[in-house]
Amino acid sequence: MSETLSNPLQLPCGATIPNRFCKAAMTECIADVRNYATEGHARLYEVWGAGGAGLLLTGNVQIARSHLEHPGNVVIDGRPSDEAMAALSAFAAAGKSGGSKIYMQISHAGRQTPASVNASPLAPSAIPLTLPGSAFGEPVAMTGEQVKDVIARFANTSKIAQETGFDGVQLHAAHGYLISQFLSPKSNRREDEWGGSLENRARLLVESVRAIRAVTGPSFPISVKLNSADFQSGGFTHEDCLGVVDMLNAEGVDLLEITGGNYEQPKMANVEGLEPVFEEEVRESTRAREAYFIGYAKSARERANMPIMATGGFRTLGAMEAAIQDGEADMIGMARPLCVEPDLPNRLLSGDVSIAPDWENRLSLGPTKWLGKNSPINLIKTLNGWGVQGWFNLQLIRMSEGQAPDTGIGVFKAFTTYQKLTTEAAKAYKADLETA
Repeated sequence: MSETLSNPLQLPCGATIPNRFCKAAMTECIADVRNYATEGHARLYEVWGAGGAGLLLTGNVQIARSHLEHPGNVVIDGRPSDEAMAALSAFAAAGKSGGSKIYMQISHAGRQTPASVNASPLAPSAIPLTLPGSAFGEPVAMTGEQVKDVIARFANTSKIAQETGFDGVQLHAAHGYLISQFLSPKSNRREDEWGGSLENRARLLVESVRAIRAVTGPSFPISVKLNSADFQSGGFTHEDCLGVVDMLNAEGVDLLEITGGNYEQPKMANVEGLEPVFEEEVRESTRAREAYFIGYAKSARERANMPIMATGGFRTLGAMEAAIQDGEADMIGMARPLCVEPDLPNRLLSGDVSIAPDWENRLSLGPTKWLGKNSPINLIKTLNGWGVQGWFNLQLIRMSEGQAPDTGIGVFKAFTTYQKLTTEAAKAYKADLETA
């Protein structure tokens, strides 16, 4: 048995996580047309809850139905109906049925809202995504009152999470979603109190944490998911990250997950975007390691008062244990491997296995050299990256339907199948809005 990973983790608020494994957040895309949680959520999280991870993080639950990451997201927009509250309670209870804790990840997609959901999404500034095609609309700069409304929505969603039995919340401030957009000077060109200096760019995050704490109380865990960097020239840097860590120390945040990237530079999926990666010197310390962001996590942990979770790339038990033992992280986040082997934490903890499946490398074309924005090789690489993501999404959808994962699905088929499901979900979403 791995004593290192079996040890409970006590959070600053007094709550305890049973062990050092976390099922990291992955979008499920299985909400119904009203964006309510479904029996599929309960079925899926009961499977993961029995798998041995001390903490389960949900996929991003959105705070505004007009700003989804995917039409199949769960949404808490105002006070849910009795039916929606019951579905959320069943969702939370399923996740906890095997002894795990379950935190609701809460988010607002901002300019990363698909055009099929909102052709004019709100954002810090009217700066569109630099991605080919027309999948995303032209963003509209938010007013100060709209920013304050987002803060109130984060607080409301957190209170609903608490009422329906979730053990905590994770505020999504990474991967290019709305809070991340405010943090980055590349996407935030505001000249008011919400833009300019790092203190101003972080104000939405800090004020949201304060609002959540005010309605949930001192003993309810609040986690934050934060980019180590955006890996874009002119974007959110690791120095910025450390500055935000200092601010979150002052707010009494209970757990900090370190990740990186966004839709334009999707390093969180170990994929390079259609522009050169802007890397900082600290990244060099991670090149020989399997974990994508462990060097950044260690740097953050040296500044943080709260425990640090590192997510992305961990595949061997030895590297996971070393990260904890060497003081680089306090928790290990795993995502994609649990779409294929949902009981992997139990097997790693017991010593039955020492290596997680590396499905990304089995499925993908592998790393490619930067050959310019319009190079066919780079476009194929990006398509392959989204295809791999679709492959994993299809596996968790299968588990939500009570089926076993199907590792025989090809990447191209996964891409086209998932795109079809997404298109159908968008049409159903639009139809429901029109009849509501």
